[in-house]
Amino acid sequence: MHIYSVTDPEFRSYGKVLEGFDTAELLAAMEKIPLPESGTAYRPGIESLEDCAIFSELRDRAYGGMPIQLGMCWGHNTRLNCLEYHRDSEVNIGTKDFILLLARQDEIENGVLDTAKVKAFRVPAGAAVEVWATTLHYAPCHTCPHCGFRVAVALPKGTNTDKPVFEPKAEEDRWMTARNKWLLAHPESNEAKKGAHIGLRGENIDIKEDL
Repeated sequence: MHIYSVTDPEFRSYGKVLEGFDTAELLAAMEKIPLPESGTAYRPGIESLEDCAIFSELRDRAYGGMPIQLGMCWGHNTRLNCLEYHRDSEVNIGTKDFILLLARQDEIENGVLDTAKVKAFRVPAGAAVEVWATTLHYAPCHTCPHCGFRVAVALPKGTNTDKPVFEPKAEEDRWMTARNKWLLAHPESNEAKKGAHIGLRGENIDIKEDL
């Protein structure tokens, strides 16, 4: 699979690199959190990250003063498994280079996306990257199997917490797995086995051989 850079023109449909953010303090705080031995971990908000000076900058500059949370996804991963989206942009910052597997909401047809439409983008360590609300994404992939990845995740406050309770009235309502989180799962994924909407058709992409 070809791996683009977020500085390539191909990324413009999916997001942009944000300028003027000093990420050094945040990266140091992230490095203090141990990696899991295998798989990935995620927490929506982590106090030691939200104590960093960049938290208020992200809130005010990236989100226009709206309440946000700053958490992290970290571990080891090379597979697609699922794609999700939110009603708002997401900002990612990694301690090391990492790769995002992305597609677009307008490529979903009848509740299903063909994984052949997914593109891979490498994000440089320390860069702040905004992923548009219309961009489908999921867990980052590492670029070094021994190093794994640590990626800060800024989102509107409450995102990825408990799903609201309501009676589904549209097909999209059934894709929701958490607050402000709509998920398309590949049939081979653990999420699909737990009842998530099977919305990915085709290969469950694995970039292990492309690194």
